[in-house]
Order: sequence, then structure tokens, then C-alpha cells
Amino acid sequence: MSDAPSLPIARQQSVRLVVERLLRDRAVSRAELARSTGLSKQTISEVMRDLERDGWVREDGQVQGSVGRSAVTYALRPDAAFVLGVDLGGTKLHVALADLQGEIVAESIEPTSGDGGAAVVAQIGRMQESLLQQASVPAQRLRGGVMGSPGIIDPASGSIVIAPNIPGLDSLDVRAALRERLGIDVAIENDVNLAAIGEHWRGNSRKARSFAFIAVGTGIGMGIFSDGYLVRGARGAAGEIAYLPLGGDPYDTRGLRLGTLETAVGSVGIVERYLGLGGVPGGTVRDVFDRLDSDEAARVAIDEVSRILASAILAVHCILDSEIIIMGGSIGVRPELKLRIEEYLGRCMRQPVRIELSALGNRATLIGAVGSAIDLVHRSLFGIGRDAGPLALPAMATDVAA
Repeated sequence: MSDAPSLPIARQQSVRLVVERLLRDRAVSRAELARSTGLSKQTISEVMRDLERDGWVREDGQVQGSVGRSAVTYALRPDAAFVLGVDLGGTKLHVALADLQGEIVAESIEPTSGDGGAAVVAQIGRMQESLLQQASVPAQRLRGGVMGSPGIIDPASGSIVIAPNIPGLDSLDVRAALRERLGIDVAIENDVNLAAIGEHWRGNSRKARSFAFIAVGTGIGMGIFSDGYLVRGARGAAGEIAYLPLGGDPYDTRGLRLGTLETAVGSVGIVERYLGLGGVPGGTVRDVFDRLDSDEAARVAIDEVSRILASAILAVHCILDSEIIIMGGSIGVRPELKLRIEEYLGRCMRQPVRIELSALGNRATLIGAVGSAIDLVHRSLFGIGRDAGPLALPAMATDVAA
């Protein structure tokens, strides 16, 4: 149905209604489609005939009727099209090829090219070609993609305004360069926002309409869902909690580059705090956590970081009234950190907000990119609106810039 936008408006609406029902229930009969959509049996037959002819729908079994008759059920074909999900980080590049049900059929991880902007685009192109070949998927069946990137993404243009750790990316029209290199449209979204989308799709916040995903690792960032929709802000900077005035002096100019909170609780800040307490030199954040039971400096350092993070979560909750806070990132998923944060929240909140660790770990951004790409393909092919989306999610509430 790649030509769906050229169909008469009435037929576009009929196709949209049918596909929305198929997305929600996976396998339904023509009679069930007619009842649930309000369309005539003739219209349903015509729409299903077109969807079958173009390879979007297949017979999926039979259902027994109330009077003993059986009816054929239909489902969308997951292999009718494929999408690309990209998680671009300062040190690693993770690319995945997935079908329309979000099943990843091939994926690859490489160190991110150190040559910056154009070289990174070329690297993604090479990885795409390799994945298509590996999965035996023709290039024409790849219909779209979404890339998660660090930094601030302009919500109007989709351009990368600030791209720390990847030189030249914010001076390049990345979307245009990706379109030219890959042959598909690729939307760009902040990596932590995509991690929040991934958790909402297949993680620990699937049932929550209002939640925050807080990623703590090298730095700190947050993705926000409010009443079922991803919040970006006027300039795409919603959730940039690195700059909260917590953990240090917000007027100290050293915090202008990374942010006061990030300077205090990011990986470098944790190690510096540990060393300042008399810890063993030459270690990493992992070493600090590993020494919690035997090293007083490690215990105090992580306790102090937990207290600061609890204050940040309190501030976030007071503004957003989140149902749940999901902790992610290489540091944020540490259960030792979660336990201490909960202890401090119990001391500063009458009803402490529920804290959960990310169910997707370091794959959250990639899963969010895949889900968002499926959402975009559904919208472009079938005219699906904000009230439907991949695997019956409410359009993932993403509204990723296309």
C-alpha cells in the first residue's frame, strides 16, 4: 500500500481502520473487522483483497463461529517491510534490522568512527548493507529508520543541535546525509527519549501513562512521558536534568559544559568523589561499586551520590507526578544504587515514587528506535494517526520528526 496516499479519501480511511484493528488484535476475521470498524462487508472484502494483493496481509488460521461455521482469520505480514534502528553513541554504534512486529533479524555493533559526522554516516551505510545481506532482505523492503543520538534534537527540523563526543555531527545535515546514503528516510531522536520509548513499548513502564526514564552513566539524561505522550519541550531540551542545580554550585562555571548534576553524579564525578574520600587511585566506577562491602570510601561515595539522585528524583516527581521512575544507563541500573536511592526517598517523600530498573538495559535506545521506526512506517503507508501504532501501542506517543 505504498500508494495509499493517492487512494480516494474514503478508501484511505477504510484501510486505516482495518490496519488499526489488525495492529491491535493481530488476527481477525472479515466479519469481525466489519463489526468493529462499522464498514460494510463489501468494503472489507475490497480492502482485504488489496492488502493481500500488495503483500501486507496473510491468512493466519480459522476461528469457530457460534453456529458451527468457521471463518478465516487474517494478520499483517511482519516481513512485508523492514525498518532500521540505530543507537549512535560516542564510543559505539549499534544498528539493527527488524520486521514490522519488532523482531530483530540482524544486528551489529562497532566502535563509532572517530572521524566524525560524514564518516559516521558512511559507517551506518556500510552496516546497513551488511545487515540486509546477512538477513537476505532486499533493499527495497527497507522502508524507514530511526536513529538515537546523544545531544539535543531540534523538534521542528530533527537536526542535531548539540552533539557531545561526536565531532562534526551538529554541523552536518544528518537526516539528508542519511537519506542519500541509505536510500530511506531516517528520523533522529535523542537517545534517552528513545530509551524511554523502548521501555514504554517493551519494558517496565508499559502500563504507565506518566513516567520518567533517568539514564545515569558517563552523564545523566531523562526521557519524559506525560499522559501517554513523549515530552520534548520548545527546543527539544526537555529532560536535560544534567543542569539541575543539585550536587554543586550552579554558578560554578565548571558546570556550564556538562551541568551541575552531571558533574556530581556522572562516572567521572563518582570516581573523583571516591578519590577525595581517600579511595584507591586508578579505579573505575565499576571498581567503586565492587568495593562497597569492603571500602568505606566507596560506601560513602555511593551514599552521597544516591542522596543527590534522590533529591533530583524528588524534584522531577514534584513537577511531573510520575507513576514510576525507570532507572537506566550503566550506573543507573545498579541495584545497589536503587536500594540506597529508595532509602533516601523514604526520608524525603511522604509517599515515595516507585523506582524500577530498566528491563532493557543497554538495548533500550535500540528497541525504542526500532519501535519508533515501525510507527513511522505504519503512518506513512496506511495513514495511521496518533491513536494507533506498532503492536497496538497508542502511536508509541512518539511523534518522531519525519
